[in-house]
Amino acid sequence: MQATEYMGNQMEALSDQVSMDQPGLMEEATGGISNPMPASDPDNPQNWPLHRKVYVSFASFAFAFAVAFGLTSYTVAVGDVVAEFNVSMTLAIAPFSLYLVGIAFAPVYTPHVTERFGRAPVYFVSLPICALFLLGTSRAQSIGALAVLRFFAGLGGGPCLVLIEGTFADVWPAATTVTYYSGLTLASYLGAAFGPIILGNIVPSTSWRWTAYVSLMVCLAAYLIGIGVPETYAREIIRTRARRAGRPHNLPPAESGTTLRRMAKLTIVDPIVMAFTEPIVIMTTLYVSFVFGTTFQWFIAVPAALNLTYGFGIRSSGLAFISAAVGALLAAATATLIEQFLVLRKLRQCQDQEMVQMEIEFRLVPAMVGGVLMTGAFFWVGYTTVPTVSYPFPIVGTGVFVWGSMMILISYISYLFDAYPPAGTLSALTLAASIRLLVAAAIPLAIIQMITALGGDWAYGTFGVISAALYPISLVIFKFGARLRMRSKYSAQSIMMVTLRTHQRVKSMPSMP
Repeated sequence: MQATEYMGNQMEALSDQVSMDQPGLMEEATGGISNPMPASDPDNPQNWPLHRKVYVSFASFAFAFAVAFGLTSYTVAVGDVVAEFNVSMTLAIAPFSLYLVGIAFAPVYTPHVTERFGRAPVYFVSLPICALFLLGTSRAQSIGALAVLRFFAGLGGGPCLVLIEGTFADVWPAATTVTYYSGLTLASYLGAAFGPIILGNIVPSTSWRWTAYVSLMVCLAAYLIGIGVPETYAREIIRTRARRAGRPHNLPPAESGTTLRRMAKLTIVDPIVMAFTEPIVIMTTLYVSFVFGTTFQWFIAVPAALNLTYGFGIRSSGLAFISAAVGALLAAATATLIEQFLVLRKLRQCQDQEMVQMEIEFRLVPAMVGGVLMTGAFFWVGYTTVPTVSYPFPIVGTGVFVWGSMMILISYISYLFDAYPPAGTLSALTLAASIRLLVAAAIPLAIIQMITALGGDWAYGTFGVISAALYPISLVIFKFGARLRMRSKYSAQSIMMVTLRTHQRVKSMPSMP
């Protein structure tokens, strides 16, 4: 709910990486981004005290949580919007979807803005823009105005869902890639889950316009939490020090932010080319888009299904999203444990054997587990949401779905982060992020008609069959991913860099049993 990024994506963590093509810098580029600051530099965010790292991480978590909250809080208003504006259910869902469409542009422009200004200023500008447009929705007098305002809220707030990934990568060591991706994905999923939980207890006794007021309060709280956050982007820290000292910074230009032509190539042209020429990107984008799209239809379909089957109101439907929040926590914990006890042990073994090539395909292990959970959850929910089966069964099934879907997202995004060299990774992740957000925007518009026409069992059974058909993608990439990367024009020239990076990453790890 990532769920939004998860929604978001890794673009910001890579905006400083794409220019580091010199061999000396590449050797320091362990863990997915190139850090131009020496490891011993006290200003390097990875050398900060633990309490400062935790504060920065929590603040970025709060910003992402607030934007995701603003997305799903609207779902409890759909019925009232239908009644007030006399529109169809599909049209009333459109403001929800357009918020996602706005966020879909963030992976394209955020890396370039950050390269010019750093991360902190973008946080402090984007969240207020989102909050102000959300406030504007409280005064909307037509469905058109409501939809447009929510689109711009998503467009303005989207960078918060992108920046969190760069911030986490700035302050935490590369050996914990899956672990910190679990944390940042959790921000989106929990924000999305708590939107309908909280507003479901407020809107019935007030008005649907309170979705805007409460979302504004959440944004304000997040802003106050993060108001003291320092800059974490290494290139901006170096530039700031140079300005204060009155000397040039001598940094090589970051390709993500130098010219419009280069920006367009990295985040528009190359992603389109990769969508047709890179097997790993094609398979990953297809699977992750399905996962993301079916995740967001849940926020529309679950309240409707519980209402039709069990007569649940808005308040009672919040039980399903409490289950989703528990599922998200389980997903973060499971993915972290898999990294700590399986992936890192494998990397330690490779170092002990002095192996040159690291098998980054082990990042897909959580996806293999999550794919089974998600597929089973589709059938579980589809065939238990009937009057003859007690309501806890589909509600628990919702939590299992979130558990599985979030593990898949964590696994694939952290894999893509390591699968390509800097520029290729930026392009691959831009494509995957934007497409999955657009798919997530489209499916909710059709889900009510799908359930009405097919029934919940056939509708979710269909999703289950598609999920089962896509599951082998994880197995194929796990088995053949290294060969496919070697053949790629985006990674073949940098395969040694990937090997060196992962090998150095292991060197910095503590011994494992």
